[in-house]
Amino acid sequence: MQVAFLVAPEGIEQVELTEPWQAVIDAGGTPKLVSTESGRVQAFNHLDKADTFPVDQTVDQAQVGDFDGLVLPGGVANPDALRMNEKAVAFTRGFFDAGKPVAAICHAPWTLIEADVVRDRTLTSWPSLRTDVENAGGTWVDEQVKVCTGGPNKLITSRKPDDLKAFCETFVAEFKG
Repeated sequence: MQVAFLVAPEGIEQVELTEPWQAVIDAGGTPKLVSTESGRVQAFNHLDKADTFPVDQTVDQAQVGDFDGLVLPGGVANPDALRMNEKAVAFTRGFFDAGKPVAAICHAPWTLIEADVVRDRTLTSWPSLRTDVENAGGTWVDEQVKVCTGGPNKLITSRKPDDLKAFCETFVAEFKG
C-alpha cells in the first residue's frame, strides 16, 4: 500500500499529518510526502510552528498511478495554498479519475472543492466549510468519519483532530480494500 500525502510547503496541521502517516506505516504501507515544492515542509500546531518534514516528491514528479490512495491533511493555510496550485489540484482530481480512494480531514476538502470532485458526494469537514461543500454541490454531514461510495472512488472524510483515531482506522481499512 503506497499512499501519497499531499501538502503545501507550510501550514499543515502536524497531528493531521503524523497520525495518518503512522497509521499507514502500522498497516505495513509506505507513505510518501508530496508537495508543491521540494525541500522540507513546515507543520503547525494550530497557529504555532511545529516540526518540519522532508518532501519525497514534488507534485510535478508524482504520478497518480504510483499510489494506492491519497491523504489530504488539514490546517487552514495548507489546503488554501494547495487549491491555488493547478498541479496540486490536478493531482488530487487524478485519484478520482482513476477510481482510487482519497481521505481528507478538517479543512482539506477545500482542495477537493477546487478539484470539482465533491458534486453529488456526501462528506464532512471542519464546520466552517459546510457552505463551501454545499455550494460545490456536495452534501455536508456532521459526523466523526464519513465514507462516501457514491462516486468513482471511495471518499473518506473527518472533521477535526479529535476524529483522528476513527479517521485513521477507517481510511486504512478502505485503502487496503
